[in-house]
Amino acid sequence: MKKIISLLFVMLLGFALCGCSDSQNTKPADNPAQDGLEQADTGAESDDTLVVAMELAYPPFETRDNAGEPSGISVDLMKAFGEYAGYNIEIVNTAWDGLIPSLQTGAADIVISSMTITEERQKLIDFSDPYANALLAILANADSGITSIDDLNQEGKTLAVKSGSTGHMYAEKNLTDTHLLILPDESACVTEVAQGRADGFIYDQLTVYRNWQQNPDTTAAVFIPFQDVEKWGIAVQKGNQALLDQINAFLADFRENGGYDKLTETWLAEEKKAFDELNFQWFFDMNE
Repeated sequence: MKKIISLLFVMLLGFALCGCSDSQNTKPADNPAQDGLEQADTGAESDDTLVVAMELAYPPFETRDNAGEPSGISVDLMKAFGEYAGYNIEIVNTAWDGLIPSLQTGAADIVISSMTITEERQKLIDFSDPYANALLAILANADSGITSIDDLNQEGKTLAVKSGSTGHMYAEKNLTDTHLLILPDESACVTEVAQGRADGFIYDQLTVYRNWQQNPDTTAAVFIPFQDVEKWGIAVQKGNQALLDQINAFLADFRENGGYDKLTETWLAEEKKAFDELNFQWFFDMNE
């Protein structure tokens, strides 16, 4: 009898322990409300995040800070848009030639990279209202004797251009007698001019001004408005009208509330003073 009682006790104790173990192991799976909340939070973050592609190679518009993080005017502008429209903004450094494809493939939601609105690009992507403008200028080698655009359009002259830039497009269309040295980035073009391997480099006035200041002994700046003002736009995938409308509404509000003045004070105070003295149209002055 004692053996039977002991055996029953052991069996009952075993059942009790198994019940406790099963309860502990199944608790997370039996809490679908918690799991659903976590999934909903993750989905919301994904839906509220916009991937913004830019080439971080054009200070002070698109660049990096001392810690290597995206920085500059375009970065600040996109952060302001995120606050305005309720988005998280993720900046992705993208090579210039990959910017438009990033929209076409859906890898990016927005491109802002000091990109000029052109008819060719408008066939591939949609642009916002212009947010800035720029004129082309020439960074000439100091010994080249170049004082005008006509001086460049001659046999024996070499012009450095950044691949895919509006300076490149302008040169191919208008400077047919010039030998074009097509390079992947701005710094390479400047180096070619400063070292005398190219007679000039066509790019926007701000870039030309800054590089002339950095290389005063080897370069000269030719500030002659030889084409219409270029308009910069923020780009989205073709047909994404909803996002485009949000961006345009933000740009109007940002301008009305002095946002561009703050960007100028933060990033371009010295250049603004120089442009005023030279009587050049300012980047954010959209009046023709």
